[in-house]
Amino acid sequence: MIRMVKLTFHPEHVEAFLANFNANKLAIRNFKGVEHLELLNDKSNSNIFFTYSIWQSEQHLENYRNSNLFKGIWAVTKPMFASKAEAWSVDSLEKL
Repeated sequence: MIRMVKLTFHPEHVEAFLANFNANKLAIRNFKGVEHLELLNDKSNSNIFFTYSIWQSEQHLENYRNSNLFKGIWAVTKPMFASKAEAWSVDSLEKL
């Protein structure tokens, strides 16, 4: 299962977000059930980021979302938002 999350930050919080992401990225990537983790940055708006992650199952994602790791990261990240985060869970239908 693929999870994509759009994160729009106040420009003055981008560096703090990146520092927090870098401090936690290995813990996220090594969380049980995570197969892939990417951080993407919009080419036109440098304060818009996307996380792209691949999970073994929806239950693995839910376990992460209920974990202390996620709660700690989210508590730091959420106040930095310029707008509400948007998230999609999708299934890959084809890879070419």
